[in-house]
Amino acid sequence: MPHGEHLRYVALGDSQTEGLGDGDDTAGLRGWADRLAEHLADDDPGLLYANLAVRGHLAAQVRAGQLPAALALRPDLATVVAGVNDMLRPRFDADEVAAHLEAMFAALTAQGARVATVTFPDITRIIPVARPLSPRVTALNHRIRAAARRHGVVVAEAAHHPVVVDPRLWTVDRLHAASLGHERIAAAIAHALDLPGSSDSWTRPLPTPPAALSRWHATVHELRWAATFLGPWVGRRLRGRSSGDGRAAKRPQLLPFLPAQALHGDGGAGGAGGAGDRLGPVPGDGPRP
Repeated sequence: MPHGEHLRYVALGDSQTEGLGDGDDTAGLRGWADRLAEHLADDDPGLLYANLAVRGHLAAQVRAGQLPAALALRPDLATVVAGVNDMLRPRFDADEVAAHLEAMFAALTAQGARVATVTFPDITRIIPVARPLSPRVTALNHRIRAAARRHGVVVAEAAHHPVVVDPRLWTVDRLHAASLGHERIAAAIAHALDLPGSSDSWTRPLPTPPAALSRWHATVHELRWAATFLGPWVGRRLRGRSSGDGRAAKRPQLLPFLPAQALHGDGGAGGAGGAGDRLGPVPGDGPRP
């Protein structure tokens, strides 16, 4: 890529793009989008970066709540990753979710932005009790690929590689990538974008296989997971609540991305007390003509 091509990067999405599983709400979340911004800033130190993602958001909420703000920021690069929260809902419509994603692809590319997205791994390989959801993952990935082709969107094909369901890439809740998982997602998108220094190394398995559990320990492990994570999640759904209720984007403005932010896992404006909170908006920054 020519030097200086990616100077305004905006990330749209849900908890994965916000960075859950990579850091915490006290010290600050890092996440794959921050890691991708760091990669971009290595090549273009003048990079400006905004992260509009909010945990718990459905694809329709990302479109309604984040797309207008993203368009106003006039990015030259945008990532759009959403749909997992929709797949976990009882009433999932792959066509409807894909239509929201495609609308975002269309609006951003029409404005001149380069757009990237990902396909999703089969979560039933990580959460066996979710086996009935496997066809949903396949259906949504198929539609993401088709919509991406229609609008020239770059797709990181995470769905194809066995390493993406290695449990060591996931947090104990199995719904969010751990730090190593976020590192792999960032590397996958960087590779799909053909960024300098990127490679297919993210597709390779970890050096040692994951530890195997006996049938007894696997059963206990599943029951403990259900009590700790599945039960509270179902309870929130029954009460009509979301983990994103009352939350705002951690980095709603385009701000310079500094190396210190990567070291501290800071998300920037709206985040938890890090270097980015001390940065104001870029003088004169706003919608470009």
